[in-house]
Amino acid sequence: MLPTRLDKRLAELLGCPRGEARRYIEGGWVRVDGQVVEQPQAQVSTETVELDPSARDEKTERVTMLLAKPVDAAAHTLSAMVTPESQSPLDLGSIRPLQRHFHGLQLAAALPASDSGLVVVSQDPLIIAHLQQQLARTEQEFLVDIQGERAMWDVARLQTGLKENGRTIPGCKISWQSEQRLRFAGKGLHPRMLREACAGASMQVVGIRRLRIGRVSLGKLAPGSWRYLGSDERF
Repeated sequence: MLPTRLDKRLAELLGCPRGEARRYIEGGWVRVDGQVVEQPQAQVSTETVELDPSARDEKTERVTMLLAKPVDAAAHTLSAMVTPESQSPLDLGSIRPLQRHFHGLQLAAALPASDSGLVVVSQDPLIIAHLQQQLARTEQEFLVDIQGERAMWDVARLQTGLKENGRTIPGCKISWQSEQRLRFAGKGLHPRMLREACAGASMQVVGIRRLRIGRVSLGKLAPGSWRYLGSDERF
């Protein structure tokens, strides 16, 4: 039997249009000799081609992942950290991992290399554009670990030290999480600003971790692991 494209063979087997066959293949519903193949252009000849009984004819959507960035991981390495092997076992959502989910990923909400916590990696141009344009207007939550001589700490200066372009950022909530850990939550925050505010209050920052962007939280993701952004989650 001469080799032919997988989508053509599947269309012949199902008696359906090639476009429908292509969507089944790209959706991860088709097996060739028992192995899932997601490339419609894959060549088949005598292999057994099967469609999953639970297959749905639907367009493959672009996905967004939430990654727990480890300390000292540079921005240009983060998208490559999102692999099938690094998916968190806590990810119990309804999205079925597909090979195409790991192509064309872009970093949408970065952090400095020295900091850790929630970053966003996405295929969706709408999500990428929203975070690039609106992150400064979106509430974020950070934990900041500090050290130094407690008698020198000027806690009252923290709020006034949160400045951007010479203006104090209003409405930021600051609270103690432990004796050497502060929580900051507010709009317009970023790690450089937090470091400067702490330095102005005679506090030495030893670590910053982002916990939340808008209504989307890091949760219990382990460093270096990721989960899909749920369909009901919004930044």
